[in-house]
Amino acid sequence: METTSTSSSRVGAQPAEAPDATAPQPGPAEPAAHPAPSAAGRSADATAPVPAARRAAEGYLKAGFPWYGLDGAFTGPRWLMQVGTGADGTVEHGSTGHGDEPSVRGEIATGEKERFAVVVTVASNPLRRSGDGTGVLEATSVSSAAWLAGSGLLAYSWPAQMDHTLRDDWLDQQTEAAWELADDLAGEDWSTLSLPVDGEPTTFHYRESEFGWVLAGSTGSGVHLGAYGRGMSAYGLGFSAIPDLGAYE
Repeated sequence: METTSTSSSRVGAQPAEAPDATAPQPGPAEPAAHPAPSAAGRSADATAPVPAARRAAEGYLKAGFPWYGLDGAFTGPRWLMQVGTGADGTVEHGSTGHGDEPSVRGEIATGEKERFAVVVTVASNPLRRSGDGTGVLEATSVSSAAWLAGSGLLAYSWPAQMDHTLRDDWLDQQTEAAWELADDLAGEDWSTLSLPVDGEPTTFHYRESEFGWVLAGSTGSGVHLGAYGRGMSAYGLGFSAIPDLGAYE
C-alpha cells in the first residue's frame, strides 16, 4: 500500500447512489455500505453522476486544492459530479465528467454505447489528527485515487443477463475486489501508462476490464488523480488543472 499510515487507506464506503425507483429505467437497490472510511471521505458518491438539480459548483469552490479534468484536446461535453468531504466538512476529493453521462445499465438498457471519462481529484494529505483530536487520520495515496476510480466504474456497470435482484451482491463483491486491486498497484493486474498532466509526462497505474478502464497517479501540484471510462481510449488522454469551473455544466 502506498501510504504513510499503517492502517488501511480505503477511501469510499458506498460506491454509488441507487436510481430513483420511480424512474422509467429500472435500477438496483442501494448497495450496502462498506466499513473503514478514511481521510479521503466517508463516501465514494463523488465518483458517480447525479441529477442536474443537485449539481453545484459551491462544493468545488471550497476545496483547497486544484481540480483536474481532461485537457483542451477534449472538445465534448463536460459536467460536474459531486465532492467528498471529511468528518469536519473539509473537501477531500471530487470528480468531473467528460462525454456521455453514463447510466447504471448503460448500453444494456439503451442499446447505445456510452463514451465517457471521469477524472477523480484527491487531495494529497499527510498523516494528521482528526478534527475532534481523538484519533489520527491516515494519509491519502495513489491507492486512494485508484479505489475511487475503480468503485466509480463499477457503479455504472451491469453485467449482461444479470437479474436486477442479484446486482447488489455482485456490486458488493466487485467493490471489495476493486479495493484489493487498489491496494496492490505493483501487482500483475496493473500496467503503467505515461500521460501528460499539465503538459508534463506522468506515470499512471493502468488496468482494463470488460467494464472499462481505470488509472491512477500523482501530480506535482499536491493531488492524486484517478480516472475511469468506457468507450473512450485512455491512451490518448491528457489532464490539466481546471482554470474555470464554468466550463462544466
